[in-house]
Amino acid sequence: MNVATDPDRSGIPLIVASNATAARCILKGDRQRWEIECLFRALKTKGFRLENTYTTLPGHVTRLLCLLTLAYVWSVLVGIDQDITLKSHGRRAWSVVTLGLRSLVWASSRQVGASVDELLHLIGLWTLHQTAGAESVGY
Repeated sequence: MNVATDPDRSGIPLIVASNATAARCILKGDRQRWEIECLFRALKTKGFRLENTYTTLPGHVTRLLCLLTLAYVWSVLVGIDQDITLKSHGRRAWSVVTLGLRSLVWASSRQVGASVDELLHLIGLWTLHQTAGAESVGY
């Protein structure tokens, strides 16, 4: 068993125990695992409610997961683009995914008119120059 420690963004030490041999591998693997956990949480209880579909056919599940993953990425891009309110302890009031999903639902459900520009802006977030810095933002 090996243990690695590294401070998170707020300076609080993150301690990870693993059977990997190098500390760098332990921390990199934990970051990847955490990103996957955030995706699954958003796909299930925190927004997309995948478990409510009761779909069991493998082909349908594969297509649904692909579509929901694209929707998740779009929600993250839109959420990063939003102004995020911070609570008194310094953490976000809402997650990037929740903000993005709410903005997408709001923009797509409004009457035609002013929301068309907002929806076109949200679609434009898929362009390469908009997404170039998105990987450096924490979820």
